[in-house]
Amino acid sequence: MVMVRKAAFAGPFAFYPSNRKELERTIQTLVEKRPVRIKKGPAKAVILPHAGYIYSGRVAAHTVSAAELKETIIIMGPNHTGLGEHFSVMVDGRWQTPLGDIEIDVPLARAIVKNSEYLKEDFLAHKQEHSIEVLLPLLQWTQKTFKMVPIVVSRANCAVYQRIAQEIVGTLCQLDLVDEVSVVASSDMTHFESQESASKKDHYAIESIIKLNPDEMIERIEEKGITMCGAAPVAIMLNMAKELGASQAKLVEYQTSGDVTGDYRSVVGYAGITIE
Repeated sequence: MVMVRKAAFAGPFAFYPSNRKELERTIQTLVEKRPVRIKKGPAKAVILPHAGYIYSGRVAAHTVSAAELKETIIIMGPNHTGLGEHFSVMVDGRWQTPLGDIEIDVPLARAIVKNSEYLKEDFLAHKQEHSIEVLLPLLQWTQKTFKMVPIVVSRANCAVYQRIAQEIVGTLCQLDLVDEVSVVASSDMTHFESQESASKKDHYAIESIIKLNPDEMIERIEEKGITMCGAAPVAIMLNMAKELGASQAKLVEYQTSGDVTGDYRSVVGYAGITIE
């Protein structure tokens, strides 16, 4: 029996539209709202925000439309629910979205689990987790077709993040897939602080991301109490990017929920970053 992860966060009062045509119109509008034309280029990895499209969709759409990603994507999100394994891989089946199904790259997913001390085969952590699902229609819009390896991760320490990255990269090397896979890390930035505070804290963390320095990023998050929910997937991704020879990162766009609502008293920050 094929495991199917159904869309859990699509609908009129959810993160994005459940109707295909409405969803396509929404994404098209988000892409067209970019302030300047972004030159599309190859990317080893991207960081995308995962809030409702009304809030973070523009940043995510602009960032993903600026990145040429491979036909296999390892996509990592934080575990908001606390369910399932701490480091969870869905190793087979498919994910449903209003734009169609996305197949899991079963051989790669199983090989990653087999070669890892930390990553475990698990479905529960994915079942009600929005951090990966929300990004999939945006990736479908720009990539058209791709396979994926969905990974949900919990907080740990820098040594664990580095080891998981080494395990995944080692698997890619073993399977001769280093140049065939892109990585997406899902994260929002500061949660529910003033616009001034959120922007200042977020750019302090972003400085370390641009330098491809995951350990410094974690240090700064802890130093300033930055409520960046995807610190773990971003740290793993940065370690992977360095192992894979990444040379530079670029902030494509940053905004907050206040830029949408006009209420700057309590905002959530969103950053879109490409790594080349």
